[in-house]
Amino acid sequence: MNKLIRFFSAAFLALSLMTAAGCASTSKHEGTGEYVDDSVITTKVKAMLFDEPNLRSGQINVETFKGVVQLSGFVGTRADINRAVEIARSVKGVESVKNDMLLK
Repeated sequence: MNKLIRFFSAAFLALSLMTAAGCASTSKHEGTGEYVDDSVITTKVKAMLFDEPNLRSGQINVETFKGVVQLSGFVGTRADINRAVEIARSVKGVESVKNDMLLK
């Protein structure tokens, strides 16, 4: 009976560790929790950019990976680029902003 309990305990522990390892992130892939966090950051940045009158008509794409926000697309002025970067940096959870925006 004691051996049976140890066997099931060991099997449960091994299964738990494999499950946790499956959800872990790698340098190129996010774990489940990180993906959800990045999706929230992307949504917040997009909403804030849309609320900015000068940026609403711009074609700005937002992608987030492990807290790093990448802005790409086209805007009308250098001031619009600076404002978009400033907005992205203000969102909670953003580690850094990569600016790949171009002037029209």
